[in-house]
Amino acid sequence: MLKVKHLLKVSLRLCSLLALSYTANATENKNTSNQPNILFILADDMGKEWVSAYGAEDISTPNIDKLADKGIRFDNAWSHPQCTPSRVSLITGQYPHRNGWVNHWDTPRWGQAYLDWSQNQSVAKVMKNAGYATVAAGKWQVNDFRVEPQAMTKHGFDDYAMWTGYETGNEPSAERYWDPYIHTKKGSKTYKGQFGEDIFSDFILDFVDDNKAQPWFAYFAMNLPHSPYVTTPHSTKVESKMDKHKAMVEYADLILAKMVNRLEALDELENTIIIWTTDNGTNRSIKGRMNGRMVRGGKTKTTENGINSPFIVSGQGLVPKGVVSDTLIDFTDILPTFADLANTDIPKHYTLDGKSFADYLLAKTTDGKRSSIMSMGGRNEARVSENGVENKFVFRDRVIRDKRYKLYVKSSPEYGYEKLVDLHNDPEEKINLINSTKPEIVAAKKALIAFAKTQPAKDNDPKYRKRQALEWDKPVTVTSQKWKQ
Repeated sequence: MLKVKHLLKVSLRLCSLLALSYTANATENKNTSNQPNILFILADDMGKEWVSAYGAEDISTPNIDKLADKGIRFDNAWSHPQCTPSRVSLITGQYPHRNGWVNHWDTPRWGQAYLDWSQNQSVAKVMKNAGYATVAAGKWQVNDFRVEPQAMTKHGFDDYAMWTGYETGNEPSAERYWDPYIHTKKGSKTYKGQFGEDIFSDFILDFVDDNKAQPWFAYFAMNLPHSPYVTTPHSTKVESKMDKHKAMVEYADLILAKMVNRLEALDELENTIIIWTTDNGTNRSIKGRMNGRMVRGGKTKTTENGINSPFIVSGQGLVPKGVVSDTLIDFTDILPTFADLANTDIPKHYTLDGKSFADYLLAKTTDGKRSSIMSMGGRNEARVSENGVENKFVFRDRVIRDKRYKLYVKSSPEYGYEKLVDLHNDPEEKINLINSTKPEIVAAKKALIAFAKTQPAKDNDPKYRKRQALEWDKPVTVTSQKWKQ
């Protein structure tokens, strides 16, 4: 009997040791998961001429530069020329001609069109379905939280802290920096005496701390350095517009450092991929010197200063270090890339325009999948009819490029190919080669036109379920028949 008891004790002890060993190994191997954490940071209105890693001379961004040194700095990453088209493309994986958001449109300010979760896939839904904890903070603006306070949850985010956007009829909502007006699960309110970007970054980091047991996806849509130009917590005495702009860029850089340092302290840096990019070029009233030439901000323009965004990816032990890449990517590629990194599928019925570059990030290939990328949209050129929000043009102007040449395609009804530039030799895009007879230019033009011809002849309008009109909605201005001729 004593022998049996002794054997039982030994067996229980062995089981306990095995359990402890398994737990230790699971903890030890947490950072070798095939589902890396993803922190996606999107700055607002900040071209390459304000990132010193890209040759900016009027600013120093040491922490963004450090991220580039430890990862891949993309030279050919296209956003769209303004806020809404860029953001909806990265959320949905679709070009504006497909999702309908070819114009800038602030839903809280103008009402009507909104990003309908029932008709659009979202990157957060994809990540959540893959087992990720999902969080968003910062700028959204494509839903009105007064109308649908749970929009972020319906788009797939477990938690969120969002600047509401400028809500018509609600003056406090205009504030995004000092005394910001922020929407969370508890509702919308002003945070007196606080700075928005501090709230957003801390919110994400606290969420990560609470969800370390599973992979996580964080979407940080910064407001910085978008106007209005303000002082920052680290620079409270600046007065001129340019000095405030520089202070805001510097603070965006400091926020990145804070996040990286906290992730390291949480032991979450090793299996985390960090992407730092911007939604479009700088405000056109701001100029900055880059690589020996003065660059005017290109926001709303399809020139390179408006759409060729800084795009940096770093991942300790995952992404190669110190790479300067000419690989072609655009914002539609973000959703399929994150799906591949998460080792999950996108529903087959959903049409994507993007192509994953996950294998390139993980050094499994030497280049991406694209031979061409596209950008389009910008400016507020939508109108409201009895059918809802409609785009001004049947076919919106767009640009298409390979690694060297760029083609400008006119909008309807003047549709045609109006300009071809050699970006290697003409970075300011002044020389039109559209009529060149040089064989290599003719071949490049032919390939870009072939890509253009794969695009649909008609751009979609935003797709959403109509709701009852509200007092701040833009009034009906034209009929669809008169507008789209």
